Amino acid sequence: MSEKCLKRLECTREKMYRSALEKGVLNSDTIKLSEELDQLLNEFQYINTDEEKSKIE
Repeated sequence: MSEKCLKRLECTREKMYRSALEKGVLNSDTIKLSEELDQLLNEFQYINTDEEKSKIE
């Protein structure tokens, strides 16, 4: 599961980076991608934290 999340994270990060270079950091597309990346990072962290808790128990 986390491998799939990592791929989505990397893809979204790359899109955001390109958007920022081409359109600027204040462009609405760049901001939307940044928000999407934030959400993906939160999900990834939640998944990893949950997996770590499972290993401990």
